[in-house]
Amino acid sequence: MSQRAIYPDGVSAADIPLKLSPGVISHGHLFLTGMTGSAPDGTMSSDPETQFRAAFDKISGLLATIGADFGAVVEMTSYHIDMARHFDVFEMVHGDYVRPPYPAWTAVEVAGLRRAGALVEIRVIARADAPEP
Repeated sequence: MSQRAIYPDGVSAADIPLKLSPGVISHGHLFLTGMTGSAPDGTMSSDPETQFRAAFDKISGLLATIGADFGAVVEMTSYHIDMARHFDVFEMVHGDYVRPPYPAWTAVEVAGLRRAGALVEIRVIARADAPEP
């Protein structure tokens, strides 16, 4: 089975300075790179809810490129800065996106994330039911 990179609409490999793919389809699953809550212009809001929604919206956008939504997500890992302070807000936002059958989910508190000001990074694995080319 082949492996192919997935990019948000209007983005190509040349637009991403790091050597990574936002998503990769392999063996019937879509593996997404961890997403932080930066805005489309790259700025990071100081408001936790705004960040969390932005991260989930980025994930939604990548899922949509293969005709999927959060119902296809089978596993989610979230990495949190100061989890006790923001987890209630994260859980509320999370509940606005996921739907049954809910994905397996691991939440981990970390000392830091690559993006300055980021409070969370979320990575998911989803079913990629659409046939590969």
